[in-house]
Amino acid sequence: MTGGGRRSARSRTKPSTDVNEDDDAFNKAKPISKLRRVKTKDHGTALRILNADLKIILGFGIIAALIIFFLVHHLISTAEEARRPRVVTPFPAPRIMDLPQFQGEHKESLYWGTYRPHVYFGIRARTPLSLVAGLMWLGVKDGRYFIRHICQDSDDLSTYGWTSHNGRDFGHQVLVDQDMTLATSFLKYKEDDSGYGGDWAVRINVQNQGWNDEMQKNVHLFFYLAEEDGNALSLGGDTLDIHENSLLASGLRTGIGEWQLHLKSKADLEVHYSGLRTPHIHNLSDLVQENLASQLIRFNRLQLPDIYQSSSNILVFQISGRIPLETDIVFVSGAGENSRVEERISNLAGVSLTNQLNKKQREFDVKFESCFQLADKLDSNSIHVGKAAIANMLGGIGYFYGQSKISIPKNSNVKSHDDFLLYWPAELYTAVPSRPFFPRGFLWDEGFHQLLIWRWDLHISLDIVGHWLDLINIDGWIPREQILGAEALSKVPAEFVLQHSSNGNPPTLFLVLRDLVNGIKKNKFTASESNDIISFLQQAFVRLEAWFQWFNTTQLGKDVGSYYWHGRDNLTIRELNPKTLSSGLDDYPRASHPTEDERHLDLRCWMLLAADCMNSVAELIWKENKPEKDYSSTSNLLSDFDTLNQMHFDHASGAYFDFGNHTEKVRLSWKENMIGNNYVNRELVREVLERPELKLVPHVGYVSLFPFMTRIIPSESWILEKQLDLISNRSILWTNYGLRSLAKTSSMYMKRNTEHDAPYWRGPIWMNMNYMILSSLRHYSLENGPYRDKARAIYEELRDNLIRCTVNIIET
Repeated sequence: MTGGGRRSARSRTKPSTDVNEDDDAFNKAKPISKLRRVKTKDHGTALRILNADLKIILGFGIIAALIIFFLVHHLISTAEEARRPRVVTPFPAPRIMDLPQFQGEHKESLYWGTYRPHVYFGIRARTPLSLVAGLMWLGVKDGRYFIRHICQDSDDLSTYGWTSHNGRDFGHQVLVDQDMTLATSFLKYKEDDSGYGGDWAVRINVQNQGWNDEMQKNVHLFFYLAEEDGNALSLGGDTLDIHENSLLASGLRTGIGEWQLHLKSKADLEVHYSGLRTPHIHNLSDLVQENLASQLIRFNRLQLPDIYQSSSNILVFQISGRIPLETDIVFVSGAGENSRVEERISNLAGVSLTNQLNKKQREFDVKFESCFQLADKLDSNSIHVGKAAIANMLGGIGYFYGQSKISIPKNSNVKSHDDFLLYWPAELYTAVPSRPFFPRGFLWDEGFHQLLIWRWDLHISLDIVGHWLDLINIDGWIPREQILGAEALSKVPAEFVLQHSSNGNPPTLFLVLRDLVNGIKKNKFTASESNDIISFLQQAFVRLEAWFQWFNTTQLGKDVGSYYWHGRDNLTIRELNPKTLSSGLDDYPRASHPTEDERHLDLRCWMLLAADCMNSVAELIWKENKPEKDYSSTSNLLSDFDTLNQMHFDHASGAYFDFGNHTEKVRLSWKENMIGNNYVNRELVREVLERPELKLVPHVGYVSLFPFMTRIIPSESWILEKQLDLISNRSILWTNYGLRSLAKTSSMYMKRNTEHDAPYWRGPIWMNMNYMILSSLRHYSLENGPYRDKARAIYEELRDNLIRCTVNIIET
């Protein structure tokens, strides 16, 4: 506008020959209070000149005001940054998720999804404040009704999980609740008239197993919509008769425009509703249960009250009918005039939906074989379980938004009214370890998840890894557990909420990055895919450097080439062996008395993986101008076989161990404490019966095998044979179901760590570690050396055991 004003003034004053150009130039340089002197008798001309001058003055004034505003804003922002504690300060580099490959069609294609892994069936968008949808139903057990909504073992479902899911626009899930089987299908479809993200449909099919009980012949489903931003939802009508009008609800959202939700079914259904106004949805199960209980008490009716609270941001629809029952729920976006709403609804319901779901199922089956090529290697049952495995991994991907709670760092000058600081508001798109127990992001789990996901959908995998790396702070630290938003927080005990900036987690994301780099070298990707990976790594490199440097400084041990996990409690009197949660191996036995003298073998090997991967990434993306940091020197140091053996190898047992201040003579004993005059408190406390000393910690288990897993051991070394013997010894680690986490010969084998902590990594079999061991067995079976045949035989037997065990668990 100011430029236009100047051009306008110049064009208007130019015809006047009475204006002194020298005076004009002089007066333009005058302060705002000085106006140009006009030498003319034409008052109209004078007014026009004066008007032009005012525009110039106002234009300069606006520019000056804007400059001042931005300077002040910059100063305020700079001051705020200076006051912000480092631990909650974002890393100062361009976000990975701002790369062009994550925008446009890619971003829109992932907008809607089954991104609520903690519920049996839920839909949301990848946006902080989303329109959220989900399913509940009334389960029957011992003649009583129970709400099913949140995934939890206490519901006693025989089975639930995705049998097919492609991670983008299709999924099929089967849930067995007593004698009732529910099948939920999800389909997403984009038409020219659709709003951003397209339309979606849900099919719910309910079958029974020959019930005789009248109570069990009916089913009560509850499908709900909730606006997280608090905006009101519009009800389709006071009385919902889907055969007269299928509209359940409607609304308006930025981006997707007007939207509608429709219910389509040929079944004889009864529909009731409840409109609720609440800022939170994590307690929605309780609200529905309270509504039903109130109706049952007042009117002896098991139905919602058909009441819409003013400005309701949650609508719950009760869909009741006789089993068997099938119904389709259709969401259409961009539902304004001339948007062919009826046609689009028809395309996502009934026979048309059946055809599309069948087509997607066929595509899923074809892609599964294309990705994993198992048809000639496994039987049909094993392949069926394999499909369920990838489907549940993809169907378990969630989207979360919120702020992590960070404990105030020790020896800091940070002041807070609370005992924590809030991380910056952040989003996370991630797979989760467990829908009922851990439906949120865990850093070290995610590296293992991506070993599977990148093989299925490279760009989903890059998207997830990018989200994680964008969570890195200015010091190079990433909180290991991401508890973002009220729904995620509602599933976590208070003592595990705070994240500690001194504690790390295995940098397993380097596992997938190593795979991608090796894939490019072996031409496994298309040219386009390779370019996307390289641009990703170029953007991510500075963050990866900071992450590596954080480990290489904060977790260093006293000796060169040694590391130890921070966060162990050296004051505890209730733990048999202080946990090492940061290692991911929780209660795996370490030195009995935590000190800075510890040398943790697994962390040393993780650092070798990280250094080796960083070196490979640097060679790939900086072929000419390598970064200043020489990762090859760190890799060479940590892969030095002699140094490793000097620090961690025990010749007597032929095993590798941690090193630290340790004694084996520790036990838990009951102790009675008098509280007041009449009450005696009894608790298990730790007793130390011998003075600890610095030595190797003699527990054979997963940690012992890390040098084998990271392939440091030369293929011709006798030590390799010792590792193969430990792996295959039935009295130590071997079982018919996989390798134990801790040897049967260990003094800690299957022992509780506290009164309430059952053994976790003290014997139970863990698939991720078995996978890494299996992978290394295959590596050594292909290497020239005297033990390749032995490695091959163990590899084949362990592989068969793991597959058979997994298939049997899933089938039963």
